[in-house]
Amino acid sequence: MRFIFLILLIGSSFLSAQKLSEEQLRAAIVKVYTVVKNPNYSFPWSSSIHQVSGSGSIIEGQRILTNAHVVANRTFIEVQRYGERHRYIAHVEAVSHQLDLALLKVDDPHFFDGIKPLELGDLPQIEQKVSVYGFPMGGDTLSVTAGVVSRIEHQRYVHSGENFLAIQIDAAVNPGNSGGPAISDGKIVGVVMEGIQKAQSISYLVPTVMVRHFLTDLKDGHLDGVPAFAALTQATENPTLKKHYGLSPRQGGVLVDKLIPTGGLKGILKKGDVITAIDGHPIQEDATVAFRSHEFTNYEYYVQLHQLGEKVRLDLIRKGKKLHVEAPLRKKADDLLLVGTYRYDRMPRYAILGGYVFSPLTRNLAVRVARSRIDLIPFVEDFVHKDRKEVVLLLRVLPSALSRGNYSYSYWPIESINGQKIVDFNDFYRKLTRSKDRIIVLKNKMGEEVDIDRALALKMQPSILRRYNIEYDRSPDLRREKETGKSAR
Repeated sequence: MRFIFLILLIGSSFLSAQKLSEEQLRAAIVKVYTVVKNPNYSFPWSSSIHQVSGSGSIIEGQRILTNAHVVANRTFIEVQRYGERHRYIAHVEAVSHQLDLALLKVDDPHFFDGIKPLELGDLPQIEQKVSVYGFPMGGDTLSVTAGVVSRIEHQRYVHSGENFLAIQIDAAVNPGNSGGPAISDGKIVGVVMEGIQKAQSISYLVPTVMVRHFLTDLKDGHLDGVPAFAALTQATENPTLKKHYGLSPRQGGVLVDKLIPTGGLKGILKKGDVITAIDGHPIQEDATVAFRSHEFTNYEYYVQLHQLGEKVRLDLIRKGKKLHVEAPLRKKADDLLLVGTYRYDRMPRYAILGGYVFSPLTRNLAVRVARSRIDLIPFVEDFVHKDRKEVVLLLRVLPSALSRGNYSYSYWPIESINGQKIVDFNDFYRKLTRSKDRIIVLKNKMGEEVDIDRALALKMQPSILRRYNIEYDRSPDLRREKETGKSAR
């Protein structure tokens, strides 16, 4: 009887410990309130202000882990603990818009009193049960939904537009869940990233393998980002292509089509190389690698596990010969693209001369006008070159007596100014503001030109700005450059 009582007592204590653990888990979930200032890339001097909310979890170091998109373009952040109504002021310690992750800090140390931080778990298995914690729309209190892991593979992260490993789950996720943890066996296995609203129970998590990359990157106090493989490749499924490059019918790999000009792989890889393995992991003919037994994803997974500045080991076949090389990972995608990845946490750059508005082409703008301006797509698909690092647009023309006949010009790519090629927006701005020519002549790639009377434009500038209620003729970074004499980037 005493033995049975002892078993019951142990069982009761175990259940209490489990219940306490669940309470501690819930206490580590927070609601995030953000006031955001969203810029208008078509009218870059304007913006709109609104409020959003999301979720987060407290992890080691008295930090809150959440999504980058929950705090993007923030002006003010507050956080609220589970079971409390008081809000605490918070600020961003670090943000990776690439991985849609952010860390928040709270100045008031009492915010963390009595809270046990959540731990990061490992990559879950398919069909493993998960619980999603957060504060979605439809109520104010903590919500918990359950589901299972459906698949794990590379997906496009909507916030950055880049492709990284992601976990798909079937738990219900709604606006407000973003940034909250998905928990299995008491540990975080992923951070809620997005749900597909038109599909039934399809949601995605940022896996802890990418969260750890983010945290490791930050250890030196500077966020470098996730490296990109600076070569364009294609799968080798076609049997004729295999034969042409000396591969056996069962052999896999990716064919190197092009080296990105500024990627740093020249002399290490060559066009026509077939990469058969990466860091010792065989590449399949469909350009995938196994990250676990019988589970495959894009071969760049093993590039993305590295930190910027490290090297990746590659097995090659070059003209029938097997080679082994080490390729440096010096660039992230944003460094390689002529039109960089999505911009956040900054106002658009612009300059106005006599009602002619100029701005660099950004992905934010390109996506917005893609349907009406398909001529911009080639720029979005191109890479940085030594003599061209950015595309500059005549964004729009504000009607006035000076600009009659040019009102229809908008999103117009500028190839040269007064016969001089343009490297980037900084280069264009210097040429525009330092020119002594009577007429500013802008030309596009086809040779079409726009002429601006410089003296008349400067004379009419104040009245044109007043007419359109525009406070400044240039963006904040260019105003700071004027004050300090330093070039903005």
